[in-house]
Amino acid sequence: MQHQIIRRRGGLRPSALALALALGVGATAPAFAQSTTGDIFGQVPAAAGETVSVTGSTGFTREVPVDAQGRYRIGNLPLGSYTVSLKRDGAVVDSRKDVALKVGGATDVSFQAPATAASAQALDSVTVTANSLPPIDTTAVDSRTVVTAQTLARLPLGRNAEAIALLAPGAVPGSSNLGNGRYRTVSFGGSGASENAYYINGYNSSDPYRNLGGVGLPYGAIDQQEVYTGGYSAKYGRSDGGVISQVGKRGTNDWHFGAQVLWEPKFASSTPGSIYYSNKALPAGYGYADDTLPGSIYRNRQDNTKWTTTYSAYVGGPLIKDKLFFFVAAEAEKSEGTSTASVEANPVANNHYTYNLPKYYAKLDWNINDSNILELTGIHSTDEQRGKYYGYDYDTRTVGGPLGSDADTSKITTKYAIAKYTSYITDDITLTATYGKGWTDDYLQNPTPGLAQQPYIDSPYLQNPALNGGTPITNLNSSSTAQDPNAGSKTHGLRLDLEWQVGDHHLAGGIDNMSYDASNEGSSTSGPGYYLRYRKVAAGNENIPISTSLGVGAPGGDGYYVTQRVFSTVTSMSVDQRAQYLEDRWQVTDRWLLSLGVRNDRFKNFNDKNRPYVNNAAQWAPRLGASWDVYGDSSLKLYANFGRYYLALPNNVAVRGASPSTYTDIYYTYTGIDQLGRPTGLTEISPGAVSSDGEYGQAVDPIAVSARDLKSQYQDEGIIGFDKTLGDGWVTGAKVTLRRLRTAIDDVCDTGLLADKITAQGGDPNSVVIPGCVIFNPGSSNTFSLANVDGSGRTEVKMSKDDWGFSTGAKRAYYALDMYLEHPFDGKWQGRLDYTFSRSYGNTEGQTKSDIGQTDISKTEDWDSAELMRYANGLLSNDRTHQIKAYGAYQLTPEWLVSGNLRLASGAPKSCLGYEDGEEDPDPIGYGSAYHNCNGQPSHPGEKRNPWYRQVDLAVTYRPGYFDGKMAFGLSVFNVINERKPLNSFSTYESAPTTVNNNYDLGQYYQTPRYARLTATYDF
Repeated sequence: MQHQIIRRRGGLRPSALALALALGVGATAPAFAQSTTGDIFGQVPAAAGETVSVTGSTGFTREVPVDAQGRYRIGNLPLGSYTVSLKRDGAVVDSRKDVALKVGGATDVSFQAPATAASAQALDSVTVTANSLPPIDTTAVDSRTVVTAQTLARLPLGRNAEAIALLAPGAVPGSSNLGNGRYRTVSFGGSGASENAYYINGYNSSDPYRNLGGVGLPYGAIDQQEVYTGGYSAKYGRSDGGVISQVGKRGTNDWHFGAQVLWEPKFASSTPGSIYYSNKALPAGYGYADDTLPGSIYRNRQDNTKWTTTYSAYVGGPLIKDKLFFFVAAEAEKSEGTSTASVEANPVANNHYTYNLPKYYAKLDWNINDSNILELTGIHSTDEQRGKYYGYDYDTRTVGGPLGSDADTSKITTKYAIAKYTSYITDDITLTATYGKGWTDDYLQNPTPGLAQQPYIDSPYLQNPALNGGTPITNLNSSSTAQDPNAGSKTHGLRLDLEWQVGDHHLAGGIDNMSYDASNEGSSTSGPGYYLRYRKVAAGNENIPISTSLGVGAPGGDGYYVTQRVFSTVTSMSVDQRAQYLEDRWQVTDRWLLSLGVRNDRFKNFNDKNRPYVNNAAQWAPRLGASWDVYGDSSLKLYANFGRYYLALPNNVAVRGASPSTYTDIYYTYTGIDQLGRPTGLTEISPGAVSSDGEYGQAVDPIAVSARDLKSQYQDEGIIGFDKTLGDGWVTGAKVTLRRLRTAIDDVCDTGLLADKITAQGGDPNSVVIPGCVIFNPGSSNTFSLANVDGSGRTEVKMSKDDWGFSTGAKRAYYALDMYLEHPFDGKWQGRLDYTFSRSYGNTEGQTKSDIGQTDISKTEDWDSAELMRYANGLLSNDRTHQIKAYGAYQLTPEWLVSGNLRLASGAPKSCLGYEDGEEDPDPIGYGSAYHNCNGQPSHPGEKRNPWYRQVDLAVTYRPGYFDGKMAFGLSVFNVINERKPLNSFSTYESAPTTVNNNYDLGQYYQTPRYARLTATYDF
């Protein structure tokens, strides 16, 4: 799978409700990103003997004194509904009921009436709503979006964390070809899809291998989801993109249970359109790889079908009233369907597939006493995909019988066990400790029997038609590679946080440690240990060498040839990440808040021999923020934030980097093809097995494979903005975000230049062992330590940007203007409108390369050699110049609710990667069609775009009064206007010099056509 999974290489603002400083509150400190708690604070008329107590729906109670200025704060409260009571000399003189907390936020509950028993008015029946509380959180200096379970129940959304995250301004979907559909990903602020962090109940649930995506809760178990798009505090790190943090529901003193059935029937789904090859005229001297294909069908999708059924249920309540509570939820989603492969696929078949996504969640809460809480969480999630192939005849557009082969079976099973302990040591000091463990089984195999002698056939349509009778010959093997059946990962993490209120200063400090261990990850060639790649050069090029740099000769004849590829990267590895932080949230005056923090991250990566190959320590990151409550009434806030964010390397970096790997090809011409698609009458035209980056399975020196002075990828970010209330029911605001990548990590594989540098310094390059690729900081000077051949020690070589031949270093810049208008839900309706103008540009997407679907984290094709980076500057894959998002819900009557969700966005940038046609050697480093060059001309990324993305989703919900609102029936229609435009396009221009791939610029993944979801829900 050239230029996709296998790469070629060379030698979170809260939206509304109760978040503010109302009357000059002193030191208030909301919870932080990835928090699972919220705060309550407020102002009361000062009087002697006053206290404020809060009592939750679990019976948990805390009581704090009111200070001399009439201020109070109660922090780190578990999410839920609270009764807040003002007491004088132990007697309740005023109270507020049903105060709901938002994760990571501070809720203002102030009492304005004189606090005397004579004048007090009992307010037990009052429910605090958005209209009665300031909707601007003047204590927040970050950028985040909080979505509650109530909003999730109203809106038509995809039932996963990423779909919820896309409600946040500036968030865009990650490229669909990253992982070929195994992962759902999101890009925040122009960053790569692997640069985010996922959390469940405070524990990291990111993909432990590649950090692409993460595990989410059952949809009905989500209490709140917090999405950080920038500016988060020193408490948290290891992300320079965004943060998706989910908090699960918990049991209370009231019993609750419910169930839901969702059905997405195939009869209510529109069919995707078929795809046809382009018939565009080519420049003089260029020809298509197959000149019979232009204008013909590439992939029939008219007969594709899909239907999905989801069952979910939950139950929660007290095991011991006021003491011990549980909540359990389960969800079983199953999708079935049929999908026809393209004419280029192997096999050309109709796949009858099944997806199973069961999820389970359990939570136990123990109120040991009013000063100590213990929370236990268990999570089990499975993502299973399997299928069976049936024959398909493109001439008649008909499905035949079973082929006897199966699609790959993919099954990712993840389990988490999480414990959190909170101790309110005094009214001003709180200690929290969170410990968790995770287990992931990463299974990817093809279950078809008898594949040992059947090599996968890549591009069978490029077989010589004179030798196959005009019909491609294949076999039952449908996968070029397979994973080890025992592949998987384990994680464990510990964080300790100590918070201390000292006058106007809220001090916090702690540690944040995570460890990741991966076993038998990577992949190897399926079948007999190799697979076959059929190729053809363009007419007129039959006598031109295929690759002079690799010593591969010309095919001659009609230009047909085949390569026998061997690939193996299976290995084990681990990562150790440790951090410490300090933070002071200082209420300088009644209107000014400063957030002053610093974080120190250390990252250490180990290879299969448990030897470190990356060791980054003492990475100090400032996190600074300021908030100005302009009028002192929470009606206008100005805020600013600056932060530095370091990004760790996940375990995947050790694959094909710090551990042994094999990636070779033998080139042949052939005179026949047997019944299994194997060529016969072979004549070798390469000097044996060749590898463009020297991967022959040899042992790797972990000291030499990465620069001794390697710096972690990090990014600087600045945000400035405002929020303003408009009357009682509206909020508006805008912010400007600037992000700049300061240091990147990738690998460079033109290591013959190391030998040149040694020679230039008077040394002998044959006296040291030079790796095929090394990990470095593009654009920076790095020092490499190479082992001496005679075992006498090591030789250090310092390489600059110029030594590698690069004209520039890694660049990625992002700027954005976000504007919004919001009406929080007031019992009748809610709505929000966002517009984002942004640019993401440079020559480095980050750790991934979306335009070719490359998920070799920080080991992409980029920077492998200087030739590949010529003309690489342009718009990056996650750029969307314009985005408009809107969602809302309207309660027509007590029984009927309508809602909708809209997203419009500029299309993703396109790339054109070809040979350096017109040069003496169009493939100077043996990478094939990987240069920023099309038709012999420079081709910058983003010179063209995919079409605009337009999506409108609508829903209606009916709650019959007969069932007291406990039963609901819903209809959601997604993509009402039935847009079916491509999301991304094939970017590899040529299969050989001046030979254009027939599928170039065709859509690779498309917008899901219109479909409907029917729901029936019962909640008690």
